Formats: sequence, C-alpha cells, structure tokens
Amino acid sequence: MATVAFVVHAGRPDAVMVAEKAAAWLGARGHEARLTVSEDGMEPLQGVDLAVSLGGDGTMLRTAELVQGAGVPILGVNLGHLGYLTAVEPDGLRAALERFLAGDYGVHERMTLDVSLSRSGPPAPEAGAPASRPAFNEAVVEKCAPGHTIRLALSIAGRHFVTYAADGLIVATPTGSTAYNLSSRGPIASPCLRAIIVTPVSPHMLFDRSLVLEPGEGVQVQLVGDRPAVLVVDGIKASELAPGDVVSCRTSVSPVRLVDLGVRDFHSILKAKFGLADRSER
Repeated sequence: MATVAFVVHAGRPDAVMVAEKAAAWLGARGHEARLTVSEDGMEPLQGVDLAVSLGGDGTMLRTAELVQGAGVPILGVNLGHLGYLTAVEPDGLRAALERFLAGDYGVHERMTLDVSLSRSGPPAPEAGAPASRPAFNEAVVEKCAPGHTIRLALSIAGRHFVTYAADGLIVATPTGSTAYNLSSRGPIASPCLRAIIVTPVSPHMLFDRSLVLEPGEGVQVQLVGDRPAVLVVDGIKASELAPGDVVSCRTSVSPVRLVDLGVRDFHSILKAKFGLADRSER
C-alpha cells in the first residue's frame, strides 16, 4: 500500500476537485490518500511515499518545503500557467499515479540552498526570528523603501568580492534561474545543473553581470549602510534585515526529487514560454 499526499493551491477549487477524485481512486485500490491545502506555516509531510502538488510553480515550492530532507518524490500537476516544475496536466494525473505505483517513472534531483541569517545586533521587535530555511528557487535580499538603493557586500567562499548599490541581490539555484533571476536578466541554466547564480537587481553601478559559481562556493550577503532590507526565500518574506546583518547561502545536502514521466521537458517548456519556433515549424 502506498501513501500519497495531495498539496492543493488554497485559491483553486478545481485543484481540490482533482485531488478528491484522485484520492477516491487511490482509496478504492487500497492506498492511503491525504489532502492538505498549501499555506504558510504548514507542518512537514511525514510517512508519505509521494507528494502530489496541484497548482502552479508556487504550489510546487511549498510542497518542496514540506518534504525537504525526507527524500519524498514530488509529482507536479499543472493547474496554473505553463509551469516549469510541473510534470503533467490534470487529465493525466490518474495515468501518472498508475505509472508511479507500478514503478514506471524516473526522478530528477534538483539542487537546493540552505539559507541562514546572522544578526549584527538584537533584531527589531517586528523583524521576526532569524531565518534558517531551504530555498528551492532563490533567496533575495531586497530594499524595503521605494526610490532608494541599498548597499550589499557580497563575499564568495568567505572572501569579499564586491559591494553592490542596487535594489537587491538574488542568489538562485539552476531551477530558480527561470524565476526572479530571469526577470532580472540573469542567465537561464539547465535545471539539473549544480551551481549558484548571483544576480543584482537594478544595480546602480557599471558592474551589472550575473555570477555563476561552483556549488561548493557558499556566498554571504551583508547589508551595509543605514537602510533596512528584507530577506525573501522562494517568494515568502523570511525576515526583515538591519544594517550589518548577513545572509548566508550554501548548497544543501538535501535535493528536491521530482518525478519524471518523460511527458514534458525543460527545453520544450522554455520554447513554449517564449514562443520560440524553428523555421521548419512555421
């Protein structure tokens, strides 16, 4: 008997309906199904053989956080736009579950980051607890106030590299290269690579290039100057930052494991996203 957890987008009744039908189908075959709504502050999923994410890439990020470190494979079902992370459409879910239960599937491992925060002093009452959490896509240090840049000192492998004057700094995984990194003109990386991508957001300086680093080269981002900032991890605010605070990002030993059914591939999704066509396809 297999135990399957369905993680559904909180604002999508259609996701709940798809999950309930799939859960009933599994129950009729002697398997256990659990249904949970994706939201902040959820408890980790335990004792499951498969996590099924029903929504878009945001729901996949929340699902990845719920199974972080447990080695549980994730099957992404796309109910949003054309997601980079999802494997099947809703009408293909039953067939996908059949293949999983039969062992007819592959797994892609995706690198993640461990993100930690060191305070320079006692935090402000509204700042929240120091953040220590995994990042599937990226960690971002960005400004709070409009109309002003912040200064961010970047260190690579413990050695100072440069201090940016910018709206923010993105530290992304290859999977996250097609998220905020992409909109900030960072490089697109094949998602199964192992690398750390550092991209400034609207830098007010001549050096505006992204850096692609070895996975063993941890990075530290220190907020300098007198302006506050915020740490955002996978689209969720993790903590407010005060001058002197340091955000550290290192390659995690716990990758995210995505179920691969050979139905969709990264390069085809990329072409569809950007409307790319060869001459032979016109």
